[in-house]
Amino acid sequence: MENVLVTGGAGFIGSHVAKWLVKAGYRVVVLDDLSGGFVENIPAGAEFVKGSVQDAALVDDLFARARFAYVFHLAAYAAEGLSHFIKNFNYRNNLVGSVNLVNAAVNAGTVKCFVFTSSIAVYGRNQTPMVEELVPMPEDPYGISKYAMELDLKESREMFGLNYVIFRPHNVYGEHQNIGDPYRNVIGIFMRQILAGQPLTIFGDGEQVRAFSYIDDVAPVIAACIERPETWNEVYNIGADKPWTVNALAAAVCAAMGAPSSAIRHLAARNEVVTAYSNHEKVKRVFGDLIRNVPLDEGIAKMAAWVKTLPRVPEPKRFGHIEVLKNLPPSWAKLK
Repeated sequence: MENVLVTGGAGFIGSHVAKWLVKAGYRVVVLDDLSGGFVENIPAGAEFVKGSVQDAALVDDLFARARFAYVFHLAAYAAEGLSHFIKNFNYRNNLVGSVNLVNAAVNAGTVKCFVFTSSIAVYGRNQTPMVEELVPMPEDPYGISKYAMELDLKESREMFGLNYVIFRPHNVYGEHQNIGDPYRNVIGIFMRQILAGQPLTIFGDGEQVRAFSYIDDVAPVIAACIERPETWNEVYNIGADKPWTVNALAAAVCAAMGAPSSAIRHLAARNEVVTAYSNHEKVKRVFGDLIRNVPLDEGIAKMAAWVKTLPRVPEPKRFGHIEVLKNLPPSWAKLK
């Protein structure tokens, strides 16, 4: 049994990846500061360490103690739109914290592969369908931090021989998602609004296009890559193929939740990439046996069933580290 570190393992995607790793027989250590995750998400059999990847001393001590064979880095605050207004926090958390892990992995000398969850946010706009060969042109600080980390991993491979795998997922949804976060994960936001008896809020005309990816099409692939060395030192888009407008998504969520689809309130448009979906031929060639292509209605129905079991409807709260107020969407500025 080899030791594996999963950062962000109390969060959404991280907890699912940790679950698959425990199931595969690895000794899993979860590092999470619980800023967006929950202890109850951590799978049975995993060791939990509360802390932040920004704490370099803690990270170094953890690597020295556990002698990890693999690192899965999923800890991040993945709010693309909000990242414009929290630049300092974004770069400290998503970039500097990531570099702390790379330094520790190189110094430990035991890490066989570093698995990094990036994002299709690295591509920017006007590059659809997004394929791995495109030159990234991120449009927001979140995407910039993710692409910078990708470049650092490639440099660390060349300089130190640290193997890596980079996944670029997009718009992932499913059980364990934090539906109380008002800044990200539109399906979770819609479901929380329905549970609270509120209208669904959509920025702009709702004709933004995305492909929404159910968690079981993403997490098993990420977890399995360490057992397929032939897939290492590559970048993979991962997620759903079929694009949807946000308006169509809202109707699908309402149907799954048993709510009227007419209760929708359009807000002023925000500065965002309008069309974003990616090509997945590369990941299908090497991980095709693990990809189910769960249809949107099936995935939303599963998430809706889980959401309805939650003991309470979480209250959305204002992010505690907003640094720039200029051009902040009014609906975000009103949060308490």
